[in-house]
Amino acid sequence: MKAVCVMTWAEWSDKLDDAFSAFCTAFKTPIGCTPYKLTAGDYPKLQLNELNELREKAYENSLIYKERTKNLYDSKIKNRIFNVGDRALLVNSRLEIFSGKLKTRWSGPFTITKVFPYETVELSQPNGPNFKVNGHRVNTTLEGMYHSW
Repeated sequence: MKAVCVMTWAEWSDKLDDAFSAFCTAFKTPIGCTPYKLTAGDYPKLQLNELNELREKAYENSLIYKERTKNLYDSKIKNRIFNVGDRALLVNSRLEIFSGKLKTRWSGPFTITKVFPYETVELSQPNGPNFKVNGHRVNTTLEGMYHSW
């Protein structure tokens, strides 16, 4: 819209109808057709049963699209297995853009004392209380990283 209405701001109201029709007639991948085609059909005198079939097909296409995106997301998630007694490091997830120092984001080592469902673990430290953390913040691949343990 900005590229079309460069001259004056008064042109915005004139161009809104065109923008709306462009949005409604653009092909949408998740539903497999245009929004205008779903609501009004191809022709002004489209039969109701054809319109219902078209809507059902768009609904099925959206379900397929959701399933594919879910499978893609799930394929990128790491499957982590935590065992009681494993040594782990804990990541500090605070985002400090310009901290000014090169320091590690990891703290620890800690020992896993209890494993809860949904990747929640309880960590213990030698001189402090036990605490629960989300498993996404824990790194257990420490073989050979620290020899002083």
